[in-house]
Amino acid sequence: MTIAALIVAAGRGTRAGGPVPKQWQMLAGAQVARWTLRAFSRMDRCVVVVHPDDMETAKTAAKGIDCTFVPGGADRAASVRLGLEALAEDPPRLVLIHDVARPCVSPEIIAEVIAALDTAKAAAPALPVTDALWTGDAGRVTGTRDRDGLYRAQTPQGFRFDAILAAHRAHPGGAADDVAVARAAGLDVAITEGSEQNLKITTPADFARAARILEQGLDIRLGNGFDVHAFAEGDHVMLCGVAVPHERGLSGHSDADVGMHALTDAIYGALADGDIGQHFPPSDPQWKGAESHVFLSHAVARAAARGYAVGNVDVTLICEEPKIGPHAAAMRAALAAIIGIEAGRVSVKATTSERLGFTGRKEGIAAMATATLVTA
Repeated sequence: MTIAALIVAAGRGTRAGGPVPKQWQMLAGAQVARWTLRAFSRMDRCVVVVHPDDMETAKTAAKGIDCTFVPGGADRAASVRLGLEALAEDPPRLVLIHDVARPCVSPEIIAEVIAALDTAKAAAPALPVTDALWTGDAGRVTGTRDRDGLYRAQTPQGFRFDAILAAHRAHPGGAADDVAVARAAGLDVAITEGSEQNLKITTPADFARAARILEQGLDIRLGNGFDVHAFAEGDHVMLCGVAVPHERGLSGHSDADVGMHALTDAIYGALADGDIGQHFPPSDPQWKGAESHVFLSHAVARAAARGYAVGNVDVTLICEEPKIGPHAAAMRAALAAIIGIEAGRVSVKATTSERLGFTGRKEGIAAMATATLVTA
């Protein structure tokens, strides 16, 4: 069963304040949109509808998350239709349409909407209205309204894809949300349980509330790694994915990339998942001469399988030679590409041991690494 997420992110969000639309503002260490995209990263497909002026910003916010970006329309309904038409080229069975400004949506809410679509063509989370309702004018209460049967709508709003696509194609536009479009087409909509935490960021005060929710739900893990390789015959050393010219190479069963080995162990350590030798035994001939990106990619994949993303990494190379500084930027870029994060979350630096020990005698290179994992 193919399930697609359609994230609506083309609005300007002026009521939230700030120098940029709310979806591109920072929230608990990441952009609002990134939190939202992470919540749907396990869907089979993801389409993000964005304002044409925000296309590059959106791609940066989604770095490492598999998404397709579509320019938005004049209003929300038009944007959703454009996203649905993009999905129609290879239609999924189900689609979940979600506001980008709801970054605190939980896996449980998403799962309940999907489960409801087993028996309904449309489903959406909502909360019953529990407060008294008034009408008012000029700062005075003018009357009351019955709250029985009233709900506060949330997203994701889920649909069987063919039904909601047909509904949007037939709708004249101007609907408040996709449930309104579905009901106009005669579709019954099942109500699933919403959550007070699934708030929509609308005003400046909502950022602080959303940050508290996201920080409570974070599971942060820290791991350290250390590795050593001796110099041997050769004309270059592999360090953090970069071939650095040198009068000698490094000795090892694989390509002896000491920096990448330390970083791989740091990720395994954060997972309490053993070390590189357990996953890739040096006694196994298939790893003879292997490129170390295989090991690092394996560690990142195991983290993702357990629901973690790499937050940042820090690698320190300890050696008298070769000089690391001229190659540090390339190393950062190489590691970032393998891990799937922006280079700004990757640190590669070097130090010497003040001519003490085996590194001081230029007998080899050591590396230390730290990796932070956060719930994806």
